[in-house]
Amino acid sequence: MLRPRLIPCLLVKDNGLVKSTQFKKYKYVGDPINSVKIFNEKEVDEIMIIDIDATVYNRPPNYRLIESIAAECRMPFCYGGGIKTIEQAQRIFSLGVEKIAISHQAIVNPNIISQLSVRVGSQSVVIILDVKQHRNGNYEIWTHNGTKNTGIDPVQFSIEAEKNGAGEIVINSIDNDGLMKGYDLNIIDQVRSVTNLPMTVLGGAGSLKDIAMLVEKYSIMGIAAGSLFVFKGIFKAVLINYPSRIDKEALINIQIT
Repeated sequence: MLRPRLIPCLLVKDNGLVKSTQFKKYKYVGDPINSVKIFNEKEVDEIMIIDIDATVYNRPPNYRLIESIAAECRMPFCYGGGIKTIEQAQRIFSLGVEKIAISHQAIVNPNIISQLSVRVGSQSVVIILDVKQHRNGNYEIWTHNGTKNTGIDPVQFSIEAEKNGAGEIVINSIDNDGLMKGYDLNIIDQVRSVTNLPMTVLGGAGSLKDIAMLVEKYSIMGIAAGSLFVFKGIFKAVLINYPSRIDKEALINIQIT
């Protein structure tokens, strides 16, 4: 039986790890390699590492950093940032990465989704949709670290991404990012209702109860978090953490009352 995956999402900026609040106010939280070593010891289900500078500054993937991280990873590793071509994706896979994530490139060149799916397998192609809610209640996809509004409906785009061969959709709430006040269940409901793709949600986790609520409501899915796994306490002291195996088993079987 498939189980929910708890996924730390780490952001790389200037070769260091940072955590954002609503895609702004970046706080340095440590070294990528050291953080991966700690998460190895905590036996995480999967790790997602995104280079948030690559697309903004039109840079190619940092292959040296990717190779160094992959060499340390003892868990499935999803990398995103700067991927524009099939050749770049194949090189990244050759370094030991299990999944690649694309966002802006999927918007400007939707054909790359099907091309990647054919070449590397759909299960390895992840589409990240950074979404923000408009004042009228509708959601739109934003790119370039939440600075460029595409005007595209994430629900409709999720349908097209599935048709094009995507293997997984990540819905990342810009509005909830770093606030640690819970996930945006509304957009999760909307996207979940139109696609059968494996789905991961990100943006807003503040406690293990937030994760448990998702498990209860949606059952099988990926549940990603940044702040929850790198901060501790009300003052957000930097401390890499993750539920123990026993705590995780209790978490994903919890019944919210």
